[in-house]
Amino acid sequence: MAFRVVRSAEAAWQGTLADGSGRISLGSGAFAGPYTLRARTEEGQHATNPEELLGAAEAGCYTMSLANLLGEAGHPARDLHTSAKVTLAQAGAAFNITRIELSTVGDVPGAPPELVAELAERAKDCTVARALTGTEITLEFRLADG
Repeated sequence: MAFRVVRSAEAAWQGTLADGSGRISLGSGAFAGPYTLRARTEEGQHATNPEELLGAAEAGCYTMSLANLLGEAGHPARDLHTSAKVTLAQAGAAFNITRIELSTVGDVPGAPPELVAELAERAKDCTVARALTGTEITLEFRLADG
């Protein structure tokens, strides 16, 4: 059987979009916290939002991919640190994630800079990045009884 893993997350919401709030939790239990529209559109909010979580997923996937490629090339990284900036922009009536900017600083002793640059570019093809280009999203919806 081929390798296959299914991971889970949950989101709940109460109230209207503008005045409501919700809670997002990861199936692993590693994170559970609030999310709001204000956290999506304003700085300094103590809640998360889908774009921030997507940025974390992409930064994590990319950094793991780069660590793997460096290790396979015989130059394991001492430290890799990636930040992600996710842009949410309005286009007409729709809102779209238009850009994810990754910025990585790496401590890779003894590795030729050209090789690290090549592997860094290759690492952009990680599983989360590929998912953003056309993953099938299925939905099962039902109304609560009552």
